[in-house]
Amino acid sequence: MSEIVHNDVTGVVHGPLVQARDVFGGVHFHTAASLPVPSQLPPRPRLVDREAVIAQLDAMREEPTDVPLTVLITGPAGVGKSALSLAWAHMIRSHFPDGQLYADLRGHSGGDPVSPQKVLGDFLHSLGVPTDLIPGELAQRAALYRTVTRDQRVLVLLDDAMTAAQVRPLLPASSASSTVVTSRYRLAGLLMQGVRGVYVDRFDVEASLTLLRVALGNDRLEQQHEAASELVELCMRLPLALSVAAARLASRPSWPLREMVTALAEEQRTLAALTIGDDVALRSALDLSYRELRPDTARLYRLLSLFPGERFGGDAAAALAGITRMESRRLLGELTDANLLTDISDGRYRFHHALVRLHASQLAQADDQREVRDPAVGRLLAWYLATAACAERRLRPYRTQLPRDAEPPPAEVTDFGGPGDALEWLESERANLSAAVTLAHEQGREATSWQLADTMWALFLFMGHHAERLEVEETGLAAARSCGDLYAEGKMLNRLGLSLNALGRHDEAVTRFEEALEIWRRLGEREREVGSLRRLGLAAAGRGDHAVAIARLTDASAAYHALGADRKTALALIDLAGVLLEQDRGLDAVVHLERARDLLLGVDDAYNLARAGIFLGYAHAASGDHDEADRELRAALEEMAELGSSVGRAAALEGLGELAERAGRRGEARRMYENALEIMGQDGSIGYLRIKARIESFDRDG
Repeated sequence: MSEIVHNDVTGVVHGPLVQARDVFGGVHFHTAASLPVPSQLPPRPRLVDREAVIAQLDAMREEPTDVPLTVLITGPAGVGKSALSLAWAHMIRSHFPDGQLYADLRGHSGGDPVSPQKVLGDFLHSLGVPTDLIPGELAQRAALYRTVTRDQRVLVLLDDAMTAAQVRPLLPASSASSTVVTSRYRLAGLLMQGVRGVYVDRFDVEASLTLLRVALGNDRLEQQHEAASELVELCMRLPLALSVAAARLASRPSWPLREMVTALAEEQRTLAALTIGDDVALRSALDLSYRELRPDTARLYRLLSLFPGERFGGDAAAALAGITRMESRRLLGELTDANLLTDISDGRYRFHHALVRLHASQLAQADDQREVRDPAVGRLLAWYLATAACAERRLRPYRTQLPRDAEPPPAEVTDFGGPGDALEWLESERANLSAAVTLAHEQGREATSWQLADTMWALFLFMGHHAERLEVEETGLAAARSCGDLYAEGKMLNRLGLSLNALGRHDEAVTRFEEALEIWRRLGEREREVGSLRRLGLAAAGRGDHAVAIARLTDASAAYHALGADRKTALALIDLAGVLLEQDRGLDAVVHLERARDLLLGVDDAYNLARAGIFLGYAHAASGDHDEADRELRAALEEMAELGSSVGRAAALEGLGELAERAGRRGEARRMYENALEIMGQDGSIGYLRIKARIESFDRDG
């Protein structure tokens, strides 16, 4: 039997007890237990709003996982990424009993970013590793850090990261640990490894006012509420800009908010007015982001401020900068990673907010001579003109194309697989095309302006947008007159007259049509002269003068027939049938519509062929043949849906609604009308008002 040995400890033990045979004196171990648990988070900031993002972060943390949670919080400079991440870290710190680590990586501080090697040294020391046991090499420090954190529950906050390489070595190993990273960049290298991304956007109006109220007091804000609301919008609801503005106002309690509003309203001084020290100035933050860009990326950033619309695609950016599409996508990606741009779900981009665009614009004015800016705008307008003309050819292949020589042809033109793709592009670029018409006119590129307006006709024909269409065509007319092109002026007068007629402004429409008629007679353009007479017939119908309308449309169809213009003969017959239907002459209308359809079968005009079917549906319904009416309307609805025409779909649905109403199926009729109204949108046209009145009649009648 062996001797029983007792371990006797006669000194003080600092740290864990280690068994030995005899221990005399003190035993000292410098381990993690010998130091307090690290609690490195800076003071908790005051957080305004952000409940939705906090809830999103909480949901991520509560998801079951066997890997450490890492969240990357991104957003533009000044949006409050650091405040959000720090506030959330304080909220959840109790779940991490082994400590909370913090490092400011100074990715955008103006100096060199902090190296992960240095941060690891600080972290390891905070976790209890003696200084003389911390290795010097980055890889060795990272390995030791993973070992130390393997079984721990730690929270790590890494603020203002520059690159994924700066972050990776600082991620703890334990699945019970969490890391929060903030960066202006979307660190794709981290996201590809499973890091969760959270984007922080600017405040809404209420949150912005709350921030000002906290800083300035409720009384001051309520007494100057109008100025406060203007200040919120001038600061673009950006937390940093609001905070800086509020700090200036708080230090001047007698200074009216209106004075700050006046200062910010001066565009060229907007960013300079938001400066309290270089460390918090939005201008400084944007300048730093800009200086970090490569020269070609910085050039594109400046040029994008010249873009006439709010959203832009890679092809348009390529044309603007005179680079390839592939290069454009790469540079746009870099600007997005830097959070100077935001990528949108439809593959387009936009500046984060107006202050960023203003920053880019000021740089363009300072760094790029007019000899650089003007050709860039010309390249963009040329691309839009050529691409819109290509889209129009897909939608209206029967049309005699005008020469598009207002701008030199672009290096790359976007083409389309079919009419559906072409219409989708025109619709998605509608705002940009409208803005391009205006920009070209303002810059004295008058031929470009009216030709752009002309190429948008297919879009308006298929989709409506009457109010916007009116503005575009008024600009197009002004441009045509400025360049002294009578032919262009006549075309724009006809276009504008149709827009006015659709909006119920028939007298104004007549004036435009008569002006166009005079031009066509001066130019000896007989077919276009007949076109203006036909349009005057439409205006007469709108005024309720059916006899005049029928006479003019009958004469127009005969004149077109004599000229051998089958397609235009068919259009006049459709218009004539429409007037006959207003007089409840359904059988007469059927005769004209059947002839129109026969003529259109020999022309590549799917839209008007479907339109003839819609009118035939109305005509058969008026003559009592409801089954044939239903067949025609449903077939036309399918064709219009395939073409993507909201105008055509709404007209077919209105016809089906009227058919259901005639049969006493009021519930079905109402659904058809409501669907038609939803498709049209609130465009203010006669058709929209008519369908709205139908629905309101159901409400009145119960």
